Amino acid sequence: MTNPIAGSSTQAVEIGPEPSDAAAPRRSGPIDPRLLRHSSVARGYVVVTALFSFASVVTIIVTAAMAASIVSEIIVDADRRTFAAQQTHLIVLAGALIARGLVTYLHDRYAHRAAARVIAQLRARALDVLTDPAHTSPRTLVTRRDHATTVVLRGLDDLGPYLSGYLPALIVTMTVTPTVVAVIALTDLASALIIVVTLPLIPVFMVLIGLMTRDRTTRKLEATSRLSAQLLDLIAGLPTLRALNRYRGPAARVAELGRAHTRSTMSALRVAFLSGAVLELLATLCVALVAVGIGLRLVYGEMSLYAGVLALILAPEAYHPLRQVGAQFHNSADGVVAAGEVIDLIEAEPDTSAATSGTRTCAVAGQAISLLDVGVHGRDGWAPAHLDAVIEPGQFTMLTGPNGAGKSTALLTVMGLARPDEGSVLIGSISVGELEPAALHEQIAWLPQQPVVVPATVADNLAMFGALDPVDLRRACAATGFDDVIDDLPAGVDTVVGAGGVGLSAGQRQRLALTRTLASPAPLVLLDEPTAHLDEGSARAVLEALSARAADGDTVVVIAHQPLVRSFADAIVDVRGGAHVD
Repeated sequence: MTNPIAGSSTQAVEIGPEPSDAAAPRRSGPIDPRLLRHSSVARGYVVVTALFSFASVVTIIVTAAMAASIVSEIIVDADRRTFAAQQTHLIVLAGALIARGLVTYLHDRYAHRAAARVIAQLRARALDVLTDPAHTSPRTLVTRRDHATTVVLRGLDDLGPYLSGYLPALIVTMTVTPTVVAVIALTDLASALIIVVTLPLIPVFMVLIGLMTRDRTTRKLEATSRLSAQLLDLIAGLPTLRALNRYRGPAARVAELGRAHTRSTMSALRVAFLSGAVLELLATLCVALVAVGIGLRLVYGEMSLYAGVLALILAPEAYHPLRQVGAQFHNSADGVVAAGEVIDLIEAEPDTSAATSGTRTCAVAGQAISLLDVGVHGRDGWAPAHLDAVIEPGQFTMLTGPNGAGKSTALLTVMGLARPDEGSVLIGSISVGELEPAALHEQIAWLPQQPVVVPATVADNLAMFGALDPVDLRRACAATGFDDVIDDLPAGVDTVVGAGGVGLSAGQRQRLALTRTLASPAPLVLLDEPTAHLDEGSARAVLEALSARAADGDTVVVIAHQPLVRSFADAIVDVRGGAHVD
């Protein structure tokens, strides 16, 4: 049996509500605790990274101690200037260097794989929320698709540098830097004090730079969202624009959006390069200050050569993790913004207009569908408003009305995908909100304005929602004219089409979806503008087939504006929206 709801066009949504004081809290620290809460992989990744950082700090200290011992003994003690005398130190030094390289390699290898798994986990959870009718209504999906397409796909991919670079640098800073400073303090307290005093300068400048970068990153993401949406719309409508010789205007608009994206990107890059230079300069000056102090005390004999060399080798290691945090910050900024918005979506309250999930079942065949004072509140008012209608079985019912009146939303309430803010929808004597969704959808054939066409063969797309009876399929192909389309395709029904129906014209995609819907044995057939891309002859053939379905006892509901559809309709329902009147 056909699952009609699966036939509706799946569209991404804008992540979360408009910014407001009531919105979910944004990331307040360098590590968003919500990320760890919603991703089990991320929690394990932080633990493993901490273990790697402890191993790294051990190799750093051993390396510095061995190097300081070798240098100080060679300079001070003439008897220790042979290879045999330094053999143990050299072996330990070589082992520490090899171990450090191995730890770095293993962690980098693990980090990239774990980052990909975290991104996949967050994306799956976000898509679960987007595609759950009980959480997000189709109405919301349609109005918010452009921004979400960018954030969930390209934006979330940018989270990789944060997880594989920035987050490990933070953890290393919290483990390596304090440990190195403690070892330096045991060896040379003065150098440790200098490091403790100068070390906060780097985070202070990082915070100042980060505040400036945040706004630029947000603007860059918004520009990318607009550019992606415009490009997708332009590509989809390019054949029509060329036919009407109207392609120059949209091309100029896309070019302007591209220039805006370039400006925002270059602005972010300028900040990244300048901040990198500032952090490197600060770290260099701080290490130089430590080196000058060590040199003066060595000249005046106030410290041993071993202590001076050890402190001098370890001093750059104290600043290095913070420098890495600064270097990785800009690479991860885009992903952090996108991840925050995705988490806002996952934690968002369920849409009040989303579908409810009941437990009752009923047979749709032969049942009247009653819309009793149905009203759905949208962003621009009520659409529909105070809709009263009875859709009788065995009739061809036409829904008409001005654009934005709520005709498509009315059908969504019939399918249980949207919940009326006022009134109720009954199938027989049972409210749609009380019905079990899967059982209801099995009895509905649904054709949206933008039907689903997946990257597969034409035959796979025809059978995407369940196997169809060959006789019914041939009859539907003849009614929609899709048999002629199949004859013109290079490999017939075995022709492979791309995502969204690439390789088929808009009319051919519509005929494919119409054929799939007409061949369905479902007793309730709902169609949204089924003849919009068809010529008059083809539209008449489709309407005749729908009338035949109604004559056989099925319930057929069509949204349309054309006078031709009106001539076939047994009943016409005028849908109106507008301001709510108590």
